[in-house]
Amino acid sequence: MPQPRYKRVVLKISGEALAGDDKTGINAEVLSKITDSIIKVYEMGVEIAIVVGGGNFWRGRSGKGMDRTTADHMGMLATVINALALQDSLESKGVPTRVQTAIEMKQIAEPYIRRKAVRHLEKQRIVIFACGTGNPFFSTDTAAALRAAEIDAEVILLAKNVDGAYDSDPHINPEARKFDKLSHFEVLSKRLGVMDSTAASLCMDNNIPIILFGLDEPENIVKVITGEDIGTIIK
Repeated sequence: MPQPRYKRVVLKISGEALAGDDKTGINAEVLSKITDSIIKVYEMGVEIAIVVGGGNFWRGRSGKGMDRTTADHMGMLATVINALALQDSLESKGVPTRVQTAIEMKQIAEPYIRRKAVRHLEKQRIVIFACGTGNPFFSTDTAAALRAAEIDAEVILLAKNVDGAYDSDPHINPEARKFDKLSHFEVLSKRLGVMDSTAASLCMDNNIPIILFGLDEPENIVKVITGEDIGTIIK
């Protein structure tokens, strides 16, 4: 069995990844494949925290004039739907999982408490962080950077709908050039859009490496953990 390169990781999953080709909502087959890959990593003894986005249900503002704070709170609620779906899929396959939310909703999830989250990881439970940072104007990428710093994760695994960082959008420009390695500063100075500037700055200040890779093949999660050279590494 291949050996993991990391002991404790934050896996950031975009909401769009859970929708698959459906583009919106949750595709049950895609969800199952993603959790199958997560379980393979879990069975290697890796401590896994997951930050999930909500773009498959809600992204930005809908229509003109919507208050940004209201729109962001709606997006936070969308992440809870995805977190509960991930939890249900993982637990149906026998993996103990806890959802913690940055906005309290005690009937369905634990409030985020750093020490409790770390204890869950030490007891080999997967922890899913929902509601981003709990504050408007911050993305779930920033939440991934913040939680990684708080729980002393070794790396952020940034699973996106693109297989790495490019100098322009590869979906629009077929001549876009892919980067194998970047520094946090290059991500900021080149405005590459890998993650928002707040998240990139937080990772740079706390020396947290990021591996950006595509989730079109859920098995990529296992490949990244075992050190295969895919995607783009930022450090």
